[in-house]
Order: sequence, then C-alpha cells, then structure tokens
Amino acid sequence: MTKEENEKRLEYLKGIVSRLPEKPGSYQYYDENKTIIYVGKAKNLKARVSSYFHTEVDRFKTKVLVSKIHDISYTVVNTEEDALLLENSLIKKYNPRYNVLLKDGKTYPSICVTNEFFPRIFKTRTINKKWGTYFGPYSHIGSMYAVLDLIKELYHPRTCRQPITKEGIEAGKYKVCLDYHIKKCMGPCVGKQSYEDYQKNIKQAREILKGNTRIVLRDLKEEMLKLSEELRFEEAEEVKRKYIALDNFVSKSEVVSHTINNVDVFSITSDDKMAFINYIHVSNGSINQSFTIEYKKKLNETDEELLQLGIIELRQRFKSDSKEIIVPEEVNIELENVTFTIPQRGDKKTLLDLSVQNGKQYKFDRLKQTENLNPEQKQTRLMKELQEKLHLPKLPYHIECFDNSNISGSDAVASCVVFKAMKPSKKDYKRFNIKTVEGPDDYASMKEVVGRRYRRMLDEEQPLPDLIIADGGKGQMEVIREVIQDELELDIPIAGLAKDDRHRTNEMLYGFPPIHVALKTDSELFHVLTKIQDEVHRFAIEFHRNKRSKRALHSELDDIKGIGPKTRDELLNGLKTVKQIKDASLENLTKIIGPSKAQIIYDHFHPSEQ
Repeated sequence: MTKEENEKRLEYLKGIVSRLPEKPGSYQYYDENKTIIYVGKAKNLKARVSSYFHTEVDRFKTKVLVSKIHDISYTVVNTEEDALLLENSLIKKYNPRYNVLLKDGKTYPSICVTNEFFPRIFKTRTINKKWGTYFGPYSHIGSMYAVLDLIKELYHPRTCRQPITKEGIEAGKYKVCLDYHIKKCMGPCVGKQSYEDYQKNIKQAREILKGNTRIVLRDLKEEMLKLSEELRFEEAEEVKRKYIALDNFVSKSEVVSHTINNVDVFSITSDDKMAFINYIHVSNGSINQSFTIEYKKKLNETDEELLQLGIIELRQRFKSDSKEIIVPEEVNIELENVTFTIPQRGDKKTLLDLSVQNGKQYKFDRLKQTENLNPEQKQTRLMKELQEKLHLPKLPYHIECFDNSNISGSDAVASCVVFKAMKPSKKDYKRFNIKTVEGPDDYASMKEVVGRRYRRMLDEEQPLPDLIIADGGKGQMEVIREVIQDELELDIPIAGLAKDDRHRTNEMLYGFPPIHVALKTDSELFHVLTKIQDEVHRFAIEFHRNKRSKRALHSELDDIKGIGPKTRDELLNGLKTVKQIKDASLENLTKIIGPSKAQIIYDHFHPSEQ
C-alpha cells in the first residue's frame, strides 16, 4: 500500500468514526477482503473506536490491527450488558483473527434426564435438547460419577433403552430385565413401580443435580416422619436409608456456609499469552459446579477485559441466574439486578481463594499436557526462565559445568559435563587428569582444566558454551573468571551453585562480584540445575574411582615383565585377589596360565627361592 492509499484509507475510517453514536454497542473491523478481523464492545461507541486512531497509541499489536482495518460497522444496543452479550456471540460466530481465542480442548460430559414417559438418567457428551434436560458440563469426572452413583443408589432409575409407553404397560408388552432381579430397578415397565412414585424420584434427582440437596433432605425428612406417624415403618425405614445416604454425600462436598446460596464465583490466572478463567457456582453452601476456560491473547488484553468476557461466556453456558457474583477485582460492567462482591475475608473470600486455586491447577495441568506432547516446549521454557533470572544476552542452550575429585591430592582428576537444551549431551563429556598441580589444590586444578578446555576449543574452532556453571561458590567462580576473561579474553557468563553446611545445594550465584539469584528450591529450574551439579559430581567421582582401581592393580601385576593384560585377567578370574596370587603354589599357577608364565609369576613373588 502506497502512502497516498494509506492516507486515503485513514481518512475514510476517521469519517466513519466521526459519525458514530455516543451509545453502548458492538463494533466490527473489516480487512481489505471484507472479512471481520476484530469485534469489540463499548459503553460509548464513538469514544472507544476513536481511541484506536489516536497518534499516541503506543502498543505495537494495536498499531498492527489499525494498519489492517479497511472498514467499520457497528450495532447499537440498550445496555452495556447487551453489548457484552452481542460481542461474545459475534466472536464465537466469526472467530476474528485479532480477538482472544476461546480454547475448549475437549468436550466435557454432562448428565441427561430424558423426556420419556419413564425418564432415564445417564452421562453423555452429545447435547440435543429435544431429548431431555442437561446438567453440567462436569470438568471433574469423579464428581459427575459420584452424583450419578448417588442417584442410582437412591432412586434406581431404569437403564434399558426400550421406549416404554402407558399403553404398552397395560397390554403387558414388556418383561423385566436383570436389573430388576438384582434390585437396581423397581420394574416400572411391568407396573411394579407406579408412574407417580417414579416421577417423584426423578423430581428429587433433578433437585440433586441442580445442587438443591438441602431441599431434598428436608422433603425426605418430612416424608419419613409422616410415614412413622402412619405406622408404615418399613417404608419409613427405606426413606431413612435415602436420607442418610444423601446426608453423607452432602457432608463430603465442599460446604462453606449454608447462608451462601445461588452465588457465582469467578477468578482469573494469566500470563503473557494465555488467561484461565475459573467459574464456581454455589448453592445452599455447596459447590455444585466448577469449570475453567482459557483464552489465547491476541492484543495484550487486560485481565479486566478478559474477566468481563469470561463472566458473560460462562453465565450463558451454564444458564446462571445468580444475583451475586464474587470477583477478585473490580469489573467495569453492569449486569441487570446483579451485585459484584470483592471479599476481603470470611466464607466468600474462602470461595474466591478456592476458585483461584482451581484456575492455577488447570493452568499447571494444561502446561504439563502440552509439554508431554511436545517436550521441546518445556526445555525452551526452562531456558527462557534461566535467561531471565540471570539476564543473559542469549538463550543458554549450551551449558558446561566443571568439578574436581581427589583424595589428599592423589589421583587428582576433573570432569566437564555438557548440557544442551537442558538435557545431558554425554558424547561431549570430557575427563581430565591433573598434570601441573601437586597436592590437594582445587582452585589450581580448576584453573588448569578450564584453561585446557577452552584453549583447545579455540584452537579447534569449536562453538563455545552460552553459560559456564561452577560446582561451588565464589572461589571457584573467580578462578574460572580469571581464565575466561583475564587470560583468554572471552565473554562467557559464569554462574556458581553453592552448598550449605549439610552439603546440599541451596543457592545460585551470578556476576562479579557474585550476587544471590532468587530461585525457589522446589522449582523445576532449580531441579534441573541440581541435576547438572549431580551429574558432573557423579562423572568426576566415577573417573577418579576407575583411576584408583587401575593404579592399585598396576602396582602389583602390570610391572612383571612378560605378563600382559590377558594373563593378568586370567589370574584374577581364577584366584580373585593379588594376595591369593602371591600365596599360590607353582602347581596352581601352572593350571591357570601354563608352566612358563607360572614360573615368571612365582619367581617374581618368591625371589628368595631362586
């Protein structure tokens, strides 16, 4: 688009904006192909839409959106609530490119109560309102099955799928099935249970599904007392069984306060890219619905904007008519006959905290699910987190860590482990024998090893690491810095992992002078860093142990002239230890390795007999 065309486009759009009414409504932006790319809502259409075309707009994504707009349309409504409803329906209908994306990863099951002569109650993921009434959806499958099991235990609704009619029952058309014989059905198809009694049970089941368990308990108690007064004790005992079962179920559900009735609770948990809005419905003090939706951000939408959209979406979805909504912060919307509450303490604050907890758990579960499908995403997230914590110039894809190992200076060795994308790259591990240091001097050993490692990498023009980690504190970091910065004049970030008095890693150091990096010891990133530290320690100890073992064997057998590794291994396999080899007779040695080599071994360990 040329400059003249762009100026003509903006002039046309500003002409539309100047004619917009100062009333609530929804507005739609179109691209050059007449496709809706954004839907918004406003209390004042003119003020809201004109704000997009102010010269001081500094948000990059908003500037990108404005550059794509070629036409504007709008719809005037009576109230802001109507504007929200219209915006929500248009977003779902057109799925505009620059609007937040409502993501429902899967269809949650609901419970259906059919419209049949003798209704059935069952779980389903298919919604067809011609079949019956639907309760849900249930995001927690365990809760759904608990309610279904309770209804089956209390009321024994039929499970057969055959269409039952009044005429068919009178004509004796049906036969009882196995469920009747095992007392899971009362036999309404053959007149064993009356139509009125069956419908009374279904009515109570509906109340339980709505969350009105207290009402059902009250009705059951009244019925039980009435039957007792009429001396119908067996029937009263059956009602008592139902009452106890339902009361036990209610006591296990989340009860906050019986004074809290028909209340909606909303909370939001968000990051740079996603927002998770949790919805809880409370009836008679019990939570009978909990559901979380997620929005993918497109234009740096604020939490308030997304919470408004989520409230409208979820109240529509669950057909909520609650007159009170509990929210974590002020929401700049007005809903007819609805009060917004921001609790600071008490039972309502407990409900809000529970909603926040559910939202965070859903976010964590979604993150885990995504990372299980794409492990590279987790590695990238951890690298970005480490980059932000240390303010590194680039992503720490290539990390190297060093450690020394010796016993009183003997058999001194060092190791270097390499991690790429937060995973060990074992083919790049390196072992070092300490050559220039006498005695147990860890700092001098580290200086030698680091110098040898990176001089060779420079000579061979190998790629240098993005981060070096010292298995130790300030002292080890300073030694590495002297080699890297002072001697080799390289600019490689250096960090250290320090340990406490119990030899457990408890902090990370970075920079010169080193400062403590805020890192939770139970975080995933900390676990990965301690894994790097454990790996370099294991690798160094293993190398040191192998070197000690070889030296111990070498001093006894490998110095005997005429005896090679094969003969040595045969002797150790036959006699197990060097001491037994030394004490063995010539005859026993001959049986294992033959007379000539046996004589050499025997003469070496018994020089006085020669």
